[in-house]
Amino acid sequence: MVFSDESMYNDRQRNRDTFIEGGIPMTTHKIITIGRQFGSGGHEIGNLLATRLDIPLYDNNLVRMAAEKMDIREETAKAIDETSLNSFVSSYLITPMGYSSYINSEEYVQPLSEQMYELQTEIIKKLAERGPCVIVGRCADYILKDNPNCINVFICADRADRIKRIAERYDVSEKKALDRIKRMDRERKYYYETHTGQEWGSISSHEILLNASLLGIEGTVDILEGIYKR
Repeated sequence: MVFSDESMYNDRQRNRDTFIEGGIPMTTHKIITIGRQFGSGGHEIGNLLATRLDIPLYDNNLVRMAAEKMDIREETAKAIDETSLNSFVSSYLITPMGYSSYINSEEYVQPLSEQMYELQTEIIKKLAERGPCVIVGRCADYILKDNPNCINVFICADRADRIKRIAERYDVSEKKALDRIKRMDRERKYYYETHTGQEWGSISSHEILLNASLLGIEGTVDILEGIYKR
């Protein structure tokens, strides 16, 4: 378990119960956001944590909510979820900064994936205002960065454990599992870094890093439950 800059973490802890923005008292309920490597068990951890705390989990259902607002099929929304920039980035081999220049150019037309990101951002903010919850992925840690009641976590795991998990889940060979892990991690990295300007999975971008291989799924949830209830 690793914590980011201690002074930043302590400041946020002291302010969690009395956060005021623009003179308006904010809600004091807590939000947990979970970033994760593909195959690390992040969804399972989020689901178990939400069950233990008896609070809502928002993960794939964010895709459905966005699809309904955009009036598109859920299958279409799933195809672009957390992969908004990758067809462009992969094809042209540019950095997130290069993409930023492109979207500010005159020839830029906002793709469906970017519309979806903006809608998910709006949805995440509203859900966070509504009550305590666990939110997995979708740059939720960055979207809620100004909320001192938000606990942001990144889940990682050893490569061998991730390969085993994905191979079993999707009934594929270890080689295909590794290929899928590399692709999904690459897509999530570009998605996160382009929208946030921060390094995906870095201690500088997240309050807490947890290795599910060392702690186990239950052990990871135990730690997060304890942090939430302190």
